Amino acid sequence: MADRVDRRRVIAKFQSIQMMCPILLVVLLLLGMVKPWMVIALSLVIGITDALSMPSFQSIVPSIVERKQIASGLALNSTQFNLSRILGPAIAGILLVSIGAVGCFAVSAASYIPFIAVALWILPHRAATTAAEGGSDKLFSNILKITQIPRLRGALLTVFLTSLLCAPLVTFIPVLIRDAFHGDAGQFSIAVGAFGVGGLFGAVMLLSIDVEHDRRYLCSWFAGAYGLVLMLVALNPWFWGLTTLLVVAGTTMSVSNISANTLVQSDTPSQLRGQAVSLYMLAMRGGLSIGSLLTGISVSLLGITHALWLNGALAVAAQLIVGRKWLRSH
Repeated sequence: MADRVDRRRVIAKFQSIQMMCPILLVVLLLLGMVKPWMVIALSLVIGITDALSMPSFQSIVPSIVERKQIASGLALNSTQFNLSRILGPAIAGILLVSIGAVGCFAVSAASYIPFIAVALWILPHRAATTAAEGGSDKLFSNILKITQIPRLRGALLTVFLTSLLCAPLVTFIPVLIRDAFHGDAGQFSIAVGAFGVGGLFGAVMLLSIDVEHDRRYLCSWFAGAYGLVLMLVALNPWFWGLTTLLVVAGTTMSVSNISANTLVQSDTPSQLRGQAVSLYMLAMRGGLSIGSLLTGISVSLLGITHALWLNGALAVAAQLIVGRKWLRSH
């Protein structure tokens, strides 16, 4: 859809559907009818609509800026995500105390309106019409074409390995805080905020790097560093040491993923960019889903610290193997 249809309308349509989820929660809370399975079902809808709209949103960046500015444009785009990761929980906490859960979800629903307005009236109108013609056979041949380009294949594989082995750190921060540090919700909020600060710092740092710099090195080296930080998190006995390490983890994750996204969007023909971004999103979010499931099993068998150390060691080894081959390719 990101390559065939007007991207603005794709974004607006699926974000409008997503906006209905917090509205439904407000209604259910007011009626006293909310159940856990309803929250899970609405979360599923949000995940689906996000997956369908984000490739269109991401692939608009190269249509706004010149090719040599794609890296800076994606870095700036990433700052808003990481800033929201820092500010979102803090604002939600304040609203929850002051106006309650109903008010929280009402504000959440209202926050979609400016985003949809921007999508419809500010983002450029650009609909590619040639990329996805020919049905599913053409679609899969395009995907195969993208994955056969060594620079893109290496970027996608690096992102997948990072998401599979390292990204579960964020998912299991509550378990780490509870089991290793015997902490509470306040310490959990600080930890999540620290990771967001690191992500923001990484995105800003990329703005100062020369646009001609080979992004493969940034993607591969920082992915390996992310695995090393994960091992240190598992060995660290102090909460404030954990906070510092999470800042570094957020930085390494941000630099590696944004560099990979830059490679994907810079080296892909414009008529295939939406499909390339979809593969990037699949590698990132699919890796996280599978990795969180596998890490959950290892946590139950080994404990949180041993499981995270194992993930980190595997990540470092995998990135060394993949990175060595990738960086030698021309």
